[in-house]
Parts: sequence; C-alpha cells; structure tokens
Amino acid sequence: MLENAILRTVVYANIFSYPLTLDELHTYLIYDERVSCQELEQALYHSPRLQDMLVLRDGYIALIENNQTISLRQTRERIATQLLPKAHRYGKWLSQIPFVRMVALTGALAMSNPSSEADDVDYLLVVERGRVWMARAFAVMMVRLVRLLGTELCPNYVLSSDNLPQKRQDLYIAHEVAQMIPLYGQDLYQEMLACNTWAQTFLPNASGHTLKNSSHGSHVKNTLEYLLSGRVGQWLESWEYHRKSQKFLPQTQHAATGAHIDADTVKGHFNDHGRRVLEAYQERLRALNLA
Repeated sequence: MLENAILRTVVYANIFSYPLTLDELHTYLIYDERVSCQELEQALYHSPRLQDMLVLRDGYIALIENNQTISLRQTRERIATQLLPKAHRYGKWLSQIPFVRMVALTGALAMSNPSSEADDVDYLLVVERGRVWMARAFAVMMVRLVRLLGTELCPNYVLSSDNLPQKRQDLYIAHEVAQMIPLYGQDLYQEMLACNTWAQTFLPNASGHTLKNSSHGSHVKNTLEYLLSGRVGQWLESWEYHRKSQKFLPQTQHAATGAHIDADTVKGHFNDHGRRVLEAYQERLRALNLA
C-alpha cells in the first residue's frame, strides 16, 4: 500500500531528524516496486490519512508531531553548505593516494545533514586489490595533517576493488549505497551499484549519483604506485595488515560492532550505528501500526 510506504519512508528519515523533499521521498521510497512521481504526489496530496499524519511546509515533509525538524534541517543545510566544499577538496586529496581507485562521500554530510560544523567528514575508499592497508595508512597520515587545519576526516571504510558486494544487506546499508556521493572513480562507482542491486528491493526508485568532475592520477601518485607495486609494496602491505588487525581484533569481537577487518576490507564501524537505527525504526513502526 503506497500510503504505508510513504509513512515508513518519512518515519525512517525522522530517525535522523531529516524531513524530506518530494524528490527525496520519491528517491528513497521504502516500497517493493518502482513508483512514478505522479503516483506519489497523488497519494501524498489526496490521502486524508496522510494529511492527518504529515505536515508539508517550506518544501519539506515530516511527521506532524516532529514538524520542528523542518527548521532543524534548514539549519543543518546551511552548515552543509560550508562543509561540502572542504569535503570535495579533501576527497580530491584522497584520490591522489597511491592505489585509490574510487572516493565517495558518505554519512550525514552526503545528505547535507551534519549535526554541527565539527562533524566528521566520512568517506568510502575503493583500492586496488592487495594494497588496501597501505592505502589506508596513507589516508591516516592525511587525516592527521588535515586535523591540524581544523577538519576531521574519517575514511573509515576501505575495501578492495574486487570486494564491492556488501555482505550485510538490510535497509540501512541500502541507504548507505544509495546515498553515497562519488567524488572520484565514476566507472567503479557504477560497478559498485551493479554489484549491489539487492538494495533496490528496499529502495526501488534510487538510482545513484553522477560524478560531474573527476580528478586524474598525478605524476607523484603514478610514481609511488610504480615503486610500491612489487615485493617492497607487498611486504609493507602484509606488515601493516598484521600490525593493525591485531590492534583492532578486540574491538571486532563484541556483539554491538559493525566493523569488519580482513585483508581486503577495513570497515571501522566499531559501534554499530546501523543496528541502533533499524531498532529505532522498527519500534516507531510498531507504535504507528506500520510494522
């Protein structure tokens, strides 16, 4: 039932205090089939039930009891306007790390929903197979440098280019796939979407983003890749992997973690935010008889 799908979608967004525009409601509609904008508008504007439960103001749609999130989103969008140029600039820097083949902006800023100017800037990095941990080490050095400039970068998800399908497949991860904004490596980004078509069972209208401008590898990047492509690079990769995996091991063994650490993946989500989001979502659905 389309009415229920609209309510579920608004409820999910409300977990993040994020009222939706009409376009966003259409893109991220939680339903089992694709729906046209016309069908969505027909239901939204002509359903007495939705009129009673939702508020439409200033171009945003929210639960009527959470209408204050509209003003909050407007505030957060102003913050995002200040942070996004930095995110794009540092994304370009990350793209110049040896063996990095794709950079995508993720997290709250990808949805223009940062809670403050001090929010972390989250990135996903896709790296050439066999150089995941080396690329991560370069990224950590960049994080420390940029921290001196007053910005906290968080490239907390690094995976190899042959490891694109997401092992965890639920609504939260479907949103993460659909919401990420590619900053570098459009072809690999499209391949990642193609490897995760399961996400369309949750968000059938979501089709991803188009990268407008892409940087190219510099002479320094190409030279470092040449120097680190042989035995020396393999030894450094193995050394860094064993050193860091031992350090992270205790943090990956408790039940509440969302982290995944192996030779091809560094997913440093040690606190499973996704699980808490889905639990809050299901609780709210039950309260509204939508579960």
